[in-house]
Amino acid sequence: MTERPAAIGETEWEARVKLAASYRMVARLGMDDLIYNHISLRVPGHDDQFLINPYGLLFSEITASSLVKIDTEGRKIADSPHDVNVAAFVIHAAIHRSRHDAACVLHTHSDASVAVSGQEKGLLPLSQFAMRFYGRQGFHDYEGVAIDMDEQARLVADLAGHPVMLMRNHGILTVGRSPGEAFMLLYYFERAAKIQLAMQAAAPAAGPLVLPTHEVCEKAARQFWELQGDILIPGEREWPALMRDLDRHDPSYRT
Repeated sequence: MTERPAAIGETEWEARVKLAASYRMVARLGMDDLIYNHISLRVPGHDDQFLINPYGLLFSEITASSLVKIDTEGRKIADSPHDVNVAAFVIHAAIHRSRHDAACVLHTHSDASVAVSGQEKGLLPLSQFAMRFYGRQGFHDYEGVAIDMDEQARLVADLAGHPVMLMRNHGILTVGRSPGEAFMLLYYFERAAKIQLAMQAAAPAAGPLVLPTHEVCEKAARQFWELQGDILIPGEREWPALMRDLDRHDPSYRT
């Protein structure tokens, strides 16, 4: 544990630590893309401000104090020697402005998710990992590097109320009420996508793929999203354990 800088309030510092942890976890699982991709977190108590990674740092280098605070117009709120990726601002500002529940917005180019983003139906209900996203994935057609402001309206419309969106031929975007939720949605989607690709690769020799019925898939999706049985919001159980594991290996994200 490190001492909180005097210039940053306790609530914001806690948010920074959790966001920095999510960057490190994405890197540890190999779902990062060097200095590219981005995860943002709304500053507690400020709907028009969010924290995001400094452009030029690897995900494995991100710390709580290095995160850049900007508003939804792209202006820095606090002094920082770092710039923010233009595409990061275009994508994340649009989602934070439009979705009250999108406290955390996560975007990666993780391999399996990119692979299924180019498939017409995206993620198929081929595994229990995938059932969480049945009928709950948005699609946004590729328009080039996301640096044009007029793309924001289409990003928002395509995401709509979904928890996850495949950006065709590009990557994946997840939204959560916390970094833990956004991260776990990425984790489960990427696992499901890997399984889908493995099944599709084996299908010619193994025979046709077997998909459960619509009714069964929808039942499973509702079980996840309605928190039936002992199911909790993604991250509520997993996140504390992941942070403990991260602290054992490299707690420098807390600085």
